[in-house]
Amino acid sequence: MEIQKIHHVAYRCHDAKETVEFYQTRLNMDFVLAIAEDKVPSTGKHDPYMHVFLDAGNGNVLAFFELPGQAPMGRDENTPDWVQHIAFQLEDVDALDAARDHLVSFGLEVVGPTNHGIFRSIYFFDPNGHRIELAANTRTSEQMRRLNQVAPAMLEEWSQTKRAPTHAAWLHQ
Repeated sequence: MEIQKIHHVAYRCHDAKETVEFYQTRLNMDFVLAIAEDKVPSTGKHDPYMHVFLDAGNGNVLAFFELPGQAPMGRDENTPDWVQHIAFQLEDVDALDAARDHLVSFGLEVVGPTNHGIFRSIYFFDPNGHRIELAANTRTSEQMRRLNQVAPAMLEEWSQTKRAPTHAAWLHQ
């Protein structure tokens, strides 16, 4: 088996129309497809839904399900809200700064920019409570070579100690 790319990533939403409008106006994504069914194709179960698809650029698709017959959506309360997120790449740091200004103009609370050493990013929430990250790469090929080289050792050390390895501490110094 050889994976070619991610076909789409799907999340739940409170309101499909509101979600599409948010991603169109805040992130300039095109609304490309809607599928609505009364029965789930994979299970045959009666569970009406609206499934909307947005173009996230370069063949990447972000999708959402509105499920009016289900209990209100929530989130995993045992996972911090900063962990589960959708990250989109922007062209450069100037585009990231412009995106931040654009989002703030809509009254969104935006965190950052945060410098991660190899990229900078900003964070905010969509109307469904999903955390969104916009990132701009600042990395060099040498940084990536060094990080790639130590990745297996870092994972092994973490697996044994559950403490942050220091192999790449230089990244934040």
